[in-house]
Amino acid sequence: MTQKKYKVRRGDLVQVTAGKEKGKRGEILSVDTSADRVVVKEINMVTRFAKQSASNPNGVFRKEASLHISNVALVNPATDSISKVGFRLDKDGKKERYFKNNNASV
Repeated sequence: MTQKKYKVRRGDLVQVTAGKEKGKRGEILSVDTSADRVVVKEINMVTRFAKQSASNPNGVFRKEASLHISNVALVNPATDSISKVGFRLDKDGKKERYFKNNNASV
């Protein structure tokens, strides 16, 4: 089975385009290519329960849940809006990502 390729990576600034968190922005913490999901910092927070311990005295903590990759879009910092991303070869022949709305490298 071939590995899927996506136009977003860990560390990218994205905006949520659908769901209860629509319009919020955050940084990608991880990408799960097998499930087509991403985890975005401080977005889609859920409550989890664990056994109480010294490090977790009340047993309740909050963490980020994953979003489907189709529900996020990359933010172009130059225009401060979401933009589609494409791939092209640079001068050295290496593949790079670029924003399609202003032709700038990611």
